[in-house]
Amino acid sequence: MAYDFSRVDRHSTDCLKFDFARERGHRDDCLSYWVADMDFKTAPEILSALHRRIDHGIFGYTNIKSHYFDAVHSWYSERFGYSVSREWLVETPGVVFALNCAVNAFTEPGDAVIIQTPVYYPFSNSIRNTGRRLVTSPLIWRDGRYEMDFDGFEEKIRTEGVRLFLLCNPHNPGGRSWTRAELERTAEICLRNNVIVVSDEIHSDFVWKPNVHTVFASLSPEVEKITVTCTSPSKSFNLAGLQVSNIFIADRELRRKFKAARDRTGYDEPSVLGLTACEAAYTEGGKWLSEAKAFIEGNLERAVDYINDNSAGAMECRKVEATYLLWIDCHQSGLTDAELNRRILDANLWLDAGNIFGPEGELFQRINAATSWDYLEQGLSLLFSALP
Repeated sequence: MAYDFSRVDRHSTDCLKFDFARERGHRDDCLSYWVADMDFKTAPEILSALHRRIDHGIFGYTNIKSHYFDAVHSWYSERFGYSVSREWLVETPGVVFALNCAVNAFTEPGDAVIIQTPVYYPFSNSIRNTGRRLVTSPLIWRDGRYEMDFDGFEEKIRTEGVRLFLLCNPHNPGGRSWTRAELERTAEICLRNNVIVVSDEIHSDFVWKPNVHTVFASLSPEVEKITVTCTSPSKSFNLAGLQVSNIFIADRELRRKFKAARDRTGYDEPSVLGLTACEAAYTEGGKWLSEAKAFIEGNLERAVDYINDNSAGAMECRKVEATYLLWIDCHQSGLTDAELNRRILDANLWLDAGNIFGPEGELFQRINAATSWDYLEQGLSLLFSALP
């Protein structure tokens, strides 16, 4: 490989993954695999662009110019076949921020918003914290992967009066890369019932072959008109702390409402370093990302084999279709969900317990594989030690 994917010690850098263990009920020396960022440096091309900007020495107010949009446009056009117009782009400091803006923009307190559980927990937080009514359509766990319950989904929309759907595409934590056919059927339901769709596509660059990412809004002009597409370079290039995301909204009225909700938060100009990093990523970072994906895919494949070969049937895991997150099924462990999580804590591991993604996630564990194999293997070995 041309790039270095050595694990970097992140302790004493105010790192959420490692430096806040005690505040979250863990020991300071725990092994941490929970939050979804990488344990190696971002692309050197991005670092060089940031250094040039830092050397300029001024970090004043900034905004988007045409060269930034051109970089974003080219990335989505060339990689996903989705061409966006300049006026569609709305900048926000993060996708979670955008989810909250969308809920505030398109619903009123007390309105119903639907999600497919288990799902990334800020989805439910954005609904509850804004005084909306959470409606869930549980995914179906079948043969080691999730499927959408289309009939149940539409029934919930109709009976609960749902007007907004938060879609996780690709799916986190389950690692599904939804097929075009699955998304088309979802879109038909939403069009038929006048439901706006907010599609979180932050993991779109981490879809593993032969699977292919389909931008939900690209399905048809009609679908595009009801969709808010949330994107960011943060997962792809390990840039979450730079607070930059690109939201695409084709429909003028949806865009007006979304911008109004964003503006009510007091958010004004984007981060100068975030814009610099994003533009460098999308213009110069392609080769680095290809190598990072090959490195992480190797970890995922080795981890799946390691889990299935060494857990004595107490845990099962399949390679995910998307994301760099393992989703481990512990239903055969003989433990309750509370017992499992207590044993993992006692083993000095910090993982994402599946129940934080919804009750359907009980007896699952989510583990971040974007680290060194040695560190990942050490954590998996401790996980096995937590079993009866």
